[in-house]
Amino acid sequence: MEDYIFNTTDEEIDTSELSDVLMFACDHLKIKNPLLNVVIVDNKKIREINKEYRNKDSVTDVISFAFEEVKDVNYEDVRFLGEIYISYERCKEQASEYGHTVRREFCYLAVHGLLHLLGYDHMNEEDKKVMRALEEEILNEYDIKR
Repeated sequence: MEDYIFNTTDEEIDTSELSDVLMFACDHLKIKNPLLNVVIVDNKKIREINKEYRNKDSVTDVISFAFEEVKDVNYEDVRFLGEIYISYERCKEQASEYGHTVRREFCYLAVHGLLHLLGYDHMNEEDKKVMRALEEEILNEYDIKR
């Protein structure tokens, strides 16, 4: 999956673990032949995306675009799940705010974005509990603790 992770920032970022944690999560969720893109951006770019596609003029940490919801994006051999955009700047800020490592936050945001691609959401309290529990389960089994 590493071939589908794109760093558009000026920072040197090791993305190898991102690929590993996403494959682990897909295996855990029994997703066969997943294909997705992860684009690492800065705060300026994610704010532009958030404004254009969600009508929210603010920086966010991760935005997912699910392709399985689009009827004409269909492949026989793979599940093309979609694209995840992660703000690496926001990732580092949140790691500091929450008192854990950038590694943990980066992997968390990738898993969070993947779950959005698969239809999970956190718009209400019950859905949020389900999504958070699954995120923690995946990260703990991958051995990324808080």
